[in-house]
Amino acid sequence: MQQALVISFQSFKKLIFKEEDIQIIIQHWIRISNIKLGWINNFDKLVVDYATTFFMLDTFSSSSKLIKTFIGHTDWVNSIDYSTFNGCQSICSGSDDKTVRLWDVNDGKQIKSFNEHSEYVYCVKFSQYHYHNNRRTVICSASRDKTIRFWDFKNSQQMQMYNGHTGGVNGIEFSSFNGGRYLCSGSDDNTVCLWDIETSKSLHVFNGHEYGVECVDISPMQSNNNNSNSIGVIGGNGYTICSGSCDNTIRIWDIETTKILITLKGHIYSVCVRLWDIRSGKQIQVFTKHQSHVYSVEYSPFVVNNIEIGDNSNVICSGSTDNIIRFWDIRSSKKELYLIKGDKKDAGIRALKFIPLKTKKKKSTDNRNIGCDINLCYGSLGGLIHIWG
Repeated sequence: MQQALVISFQSFKKLIFKEEDIQIIIQHWIRISNIKLGWINNFDKLVVDYATTFFMLDTFSSSSKLIKTFIGHTDWVNSIDYSTFNGCQSICSGSDDKTVRLWDVNDGKQIKSFNEHSEYVYCVKFSQYHYHNNRRTVICSASRDKTIRFWDFKNSQQMQMYNGHTGGVNGIEFSSFNGGRYLCSGSDDNTVCLWDIETSKSLHVFNGHEYGVECVDISPMQSNNNNSNSIGVIGGNGYTICSGSCDNTIRIWDIETTKILITLKGHIYSVCVRLWDIRSGKQIQVFTKHQSHVYSVEYSPFVVNNIEIGDNSNVICSGSTDNIIRFWDIRSSKKELYLIKGDKKDAGIRALKFIPLKTKKKKSTDNRNIGCDINLCYGSLGGLIHIWG
């Protein structure tokens, strides 16, 4: 059974910087970009605005509601992703009905459906690499049929197919570096594969898990390892892959050396959400309110005022087959902060994705323009996809 995984790979995006931290960032960017002195003041304001923009969970919980439902899938919606191409906001989804579907967020209608997978579709991702390098709008999908496929939805055709795995492919993730050129995948064949999208070749197969790999992530966490490697430098030293497996372990792999850096052990039951400190390899929190299997966990863009520490805390979000989405303070496991109950037709929550939907420009209290709202998109066991915001 898939184990829920919370890893702070992307948490740096949600940090609230102190003033001295902002100045360090500014000075670093000035050095590497050779910015002319006359532009520094505006740049300073830009960085401060960016670094201090955050969203309070209380605001979301007090005013949010179900705003849109996408109808079309006839079975579990296992995965959803969001992107904007040429100003059009889109969602893609993969389902146990063996289809990959593309949706227009604005009108809630289905744009395309791809039916070539012969088994369940477990994961879908938009490919930023194809868009930025070839101006092609592409969805990548992973399936129980042991394949990874690339779909050109503008031309309604399959572009490529990777069939290197010998078991179902449960999870995929593009690199956040090198423009998304690299793709990692986790499979029921107990392996993690790293692919080069530009050459369509497998760079390395990571072996070590004893059972199927259910989820993967790829991130630039520094490993402080400067040794040479067998697959070539990809984006610089320190890049890692994280994988969660049915062997009840989470493993961190050094891409440069292809070795296991850390093995996290602790998962026994699939009804718990666990938070880990990658630096120490220790478990920090366990969240136990769910009554059934937890299939999806996401770091949210929200913060909450934690009275105990006198500061803001980051918030994580989990979805379960108990048909409830729960929000948690990462610094306290006492109780959930907020919950969203799925509709009876949902029958359980399978996939979560926070999306920044565009809205009409409005002024904040400090006169800054705010052009988007944070919304939660989720896929259900009943085949429905909802947006809550």
